[in-house]
Amino acid sequence: MNGQSFSLEPFPPGGPRPEVKITGNLARRGNTLAIRYKLQGRLAGLAIPAAADLPARRHGLWKDTCLEFFLGIKNSPRYWEFNLSPAGHWNVYGFAAYRQGMEEETAFRSLPFSVRSQPDSLLLALEVDLAKIVQADQALKVAIAAAIKLAAGELIYWALTHPGSQADFHRRDGFLVEL
Repeated sequence: MNGQSFSLEPFPPGGPRPEVKITGNLARRGNTLAIRYKLQGRLAGLAIPAAADLPARRHGLWKDTCLEFFLGIKNSPRYWEFNLSPAGHWNVYGFAAYRQGMEEETAFRSLPFSVRSQPDSLLLALEVDLAKIVQADQALKVAIAAAIKLAAGELIYWALTHPGSQADFHRRDGFLVEL
């Protein structure tokens, strides 16, 4: 698997930011997609949920600290949103077009990923078979993002780029990685 490294930027780019960095790596081989996130820095200032005893599919994960990626088929309006909570909870939503037709993607019954947490870093890794939603020869466009909740309650949105005047992970001009 050839990987592409990434580094996320907070929105707004010039605004106040916590003393953390969000970096990682994304790779695809056939229909297997691997993504790894690394949060590093002063994690004590963040609201990171504790590991759940029974990780499950959950709605609204983006209201708390959540690592996300958006996967679209090149030259098609269809895309999927993957939400991964450091607690182990997850969800996948399918969209027919920009913010249209949002439905829970039932092709995935589970989305197991690993989370390792230390005082100054958090590592989250997922390897997923995409065969249920895309074909191995389809070119994909990917947006990588995160909603990070501060201990004080404020959410800061991170992405590869913020092309609009508001943080909006669904914009296709933010799907910068091609696989």
